[in-house]
Amino acid sequence: MDEITADYSVEQLLPPVELKVRVDVRVAAKTDLGRVRENNEDKFEFFIPSDDGTLARKGQVFVVCDGMGGHAAGQIASELATKTFIDVYLNHPSEDPTAAMQGAVGAANRYVNNVSIAVPSRRGMGTTLSALVLLQGQGYIAQVGDSRVYRVRDGQVEQLTVDHTWVEEAVRSGLITREEGENHPYQHVITRAIGTSADVVPDIIPCDIAAGDTYVLCSDGLTNHVSDGELLGLVQANGPSEAAWKLVAAALQDGGSDNTTVLVVRIDAIDSLGS
Repeated sequence: MDEITADYSVEQLLPPVELKVRVDVRVAAKTDLGRVRENNEDKFEFFIPSDDGTLARKGQVFVVCDGMGGHAAGQIASELATKTFIDVYLNHPSEDPTAAMQGAVGAANRYVNNVSIAVPSRRGMGTTLSALVLLQGQGYIAQVGDSRVYRVRDGQVEQLTVDHTWVEEAVRSGLITREEGENHPYQHVITRAIGTSADVVPDIIPCDIAAGDTYVLCSDGLTNHVSDGELLGLVQANGPSEAAWKLVAAALQDGGSDNTTVLVVRIDAIDSLGS
């Protein structure tokens, strides 16, 4: 049973595909303004189809975006990106989920970039985007920016995405150490974002899924204040709703310096249906 449901309808225009694997999930989300910001530039959305046709063809989609640009611009960027990504992904003609996700990221980028150019008060706005698709017993992640996707499995937590930041790239290239990067002045300088340029290249990451997995999509308002170990403990000790609320509460207790958004997806069962 889903703890939150999405009100979304998609016209069935594509040829039918057999549902071979059904993935049952429990989902919860929480977003908070934080203790410093005056508006919330984070956005989450998800779509869980009720019909087997869409479930077989496109699966279940979960997205977190963290907008930037000041005033209302960041909020608008994240709103446009989440809705565009889901709409384009669901209606993309390709049966290859990686191609559909790349197309959806490209469409979201163009839309945000075009609005940024057309409206002077929104110049330079952009957003991160972290998306998870569960399709036919397989997981797929699309990543742009420094929001994150974690997986909790068998008592361990793993960050499945790589931050698109100056510091992360410098650490990976050997310019600085991981410890030096923790307090570096460029720590929050993003090297890739939706909408800040005409084109963007997302990371598309396939990942295996298993019953009992919990996936956490979150903005950096969480990871700036909550360690991986604390995230692991709260997810293991709580159901999705309690985990989402307690993770956000932990970020607020540590200072709440930014908007904080958490989307928790727990896989309760994976059932093979096909021959």
